[in-house]
Amino acid sequence: MLSLGIESTAHSFGIGIIDEKGRVLANVVDTYKPPEGWGIEPAKAAHHHREVCEGMLKKAFSDAKKTMDDIDIISFSQGPGLAPCLHAGFEFAKRLAKENKKPLYGVNHCIAHVEIGKVCTHAKDPVVLYVSGGNTQILAYVDGRYRCFGESMDIGVGNALDKFGRVMGMGFPAGPKIEKEALGGKWIELPYVVKGMDLSFSGIVTEAIKRKEQGSSLKDVSFSLQETFFSMLTEVTERATAHTEKKEVLLTGGVAANSRLQEMLRIMCKERGAKFYVVPRELAGDNGVMIGFVGLLMKKSRQKPLKLEDIELAPRQRTDEIDISWL
Repeated sequence: MLSLGIESTAHSFGIGIIDEKGRVLANVVDTYKPPEGWGIEPAKAAHHHREVCEGMLKKAFSDAKKTMDDIDIISFSQGPGLAPCLHAGFEFAKRLAKENKKPLYGVNHCIAHVEIGKVCTHAKDPVVLYVSGGNTQILAYVDGRYRCFGESMDIGVGNALDKFGRVMGMGFPAGPKIEKEALGGKWIELPYVVKGMDLSFSGIVTEAIKRKEQGSSLKDVSFSLQETFFSMLTEVTERATAHTEKKEVLLTGGVAANSRLQEMLRIMCKERGAKFYVVPRELAGDNGVMIGFVGLLMKKSRQKPLKLEDIELAPRQRTDEIDISWL
């Protein structure tokens, strides 16, 4: 069984083709890049998605050596995300489903990051640290849903890194450049904001920018920003692991590609006797493959496809609102 997945929650438009065993046949991604010094402009990102979708679909079929006749279901990111961007992907998915008489499944973007990480790493029942531009959540499956044991109270950690990088003239995305700049840096104390099991990043970014303006080197501030953010994330993930008594930790989402965050979590897991898994780098960022795979899980668990005339997008949909029928 093959699923065509369409991802369009934010700056990236992705089309993936995947089978029910997690074998990736195609993974095509094109990213809207805002002007220097700007964040994502949702309307312009949506326009980008509409411009590239047809060409990307052709490339995905070419890479997979398949045609639409080989596709069993179509899946799209229903939420959460930026409404104009979600709408661009939905319009494309709906048209393809209608024209080709294929069942259509709406997928929660956050759960897709979790499930693609699980199938690729063979993790069974992990505590999940999901870190991306728009989301930062510590999740674990309990009683039929992925429960949120901690999350950001303001902006996602990826957004926080990009905000700092934008002011520093690093361009977008800034995370990989900050990671490189941080090598060999020295510690500067920054605020450390963990409240219970929740975190806050925006004030730390403001202080880091202030320290740079006061004369600290970009290398030292980048190092200290990373160390502070990732120490916070590791602390809350460890407490969730202790509370749930699970023996696995999975790191997923775009920021999962950061080597220093991986290192901190790997050390924590070794000390706790837990197994540590990281989503493959090529599937860490937003992609259509993960959307397609969750569509297959929904299909196999006998969830009914959406009625094309009744579909509603869910820009603010929470991970813990979704019943997980396949576990």
